[in-house]
Amino acid sequence: MYILTGAAGFIGSCMLSKLNQEGIKDIVVVDDFSRPDKNLNLENKSYLEKVEREVFFVWLEKHYKDVEFIIHLGARTDTTEFNVEVFNKLNLNYSKAIWNACVEHGIPLIYASSAATYGMGEQGYDDSHEIIEKLKPLNPYGESKNDFDKWVIGQEKQPDFWAGLKFFNVYGPNEYHKARMASVVFHSYKQIIDKGFVKLFRSHKTEYEDGKQLRDFIYVKDVVDVIYFMVQHQKNSGIYNLGSGKARTFLDLVGATFSSMNKKLNIEFIDTPVDIRDKYQYFTEAKMEKLKSIGYSKPFATLEDGISEYVGEYLVSRKHF
Repeated sequence: MYILTGAAGFIGSCMLSKLNQEGIKDIVVVDDFSRPDKNLNLENKSYLEKVEREVFFVWLEKHYKDVEFIIHLGARTDTTEFNVEVFNKLNLNYSKAIWNACVEHGIPLIYASSAATYGMGEQGYDDSHEIIEKLKPLNPYGESKNDFDKWVIGQEKQPDFWAGLKFFNVYGPNEYHKARMASVVFHSYKQIIDKGFVKLFRSHKTEYEDGKQLRDFIYVKDVVDVIYFMVQHQKNSGIYNLGSGKARTFLDLVGATFSSMNKKLNIEFIDTPVDIRDKYQYFTEAKMEKLKSIGYSKPFATLEDGISEYVGEYLVSRKHF
């Protein structure tokens, strides 16, 4: 039996589809199931049981002998939330409790970290454990993820296998419910449909032209492929980057979205809001050598191919994966 937390969310529901594709259906899904829009992500998928997030540990104490693996993707991911207590409860302390349960019961664990831990990239984007203590995230969300990473690498007692995966800018199907926290691809598509143009932040740094700020965008199907690889691999415990390994500009992203919709490029540049301007990342790019060194060799989708599939097979028909 597999446990999947955050199963009704964006990446979690895509992970559920991946497991189903691999013939795995004995899955217990854990989340806050109070939102009907999120629950649409679970339709037409196979699983054994739904367990509410708040009662999961009571459930686990009764069933831990049957659990083969925990994939912990549940978290509060809102980077605009500044109530630290929310993140302490849902991201840090909840994850510690899952870790401790995995140690106690001998259960392998994969958990979601984030590239938000890297802050402005002062230490680079290398997933070496040595720099984790030095990282300076830009918001409470990133801090909660980094605080857990720091706690993890300091633990003497560990699950037999564990992996923390630092997700970079993930886009793809099943993010319809995420509102303002959805990917730039999703928002670009919606703006093109509604207005015929896309708004992008102009650059406030002389070394970057407008729209040429760079991020590491990764298609969600590549993310779940890596997670499944880790489930099968179960060696080389540690914290790993999970991005495409290639930074691309926002102009590239928006251009690919217009192209996928067979529409002419039309961009309006607007000032980056003053309240976030000093925390705005102009460059992120995952160093992916560590993951490749343990045997992961499948190529990641190019930005153009990922967006083409996302738009053509999902957004146009509002289909789920």
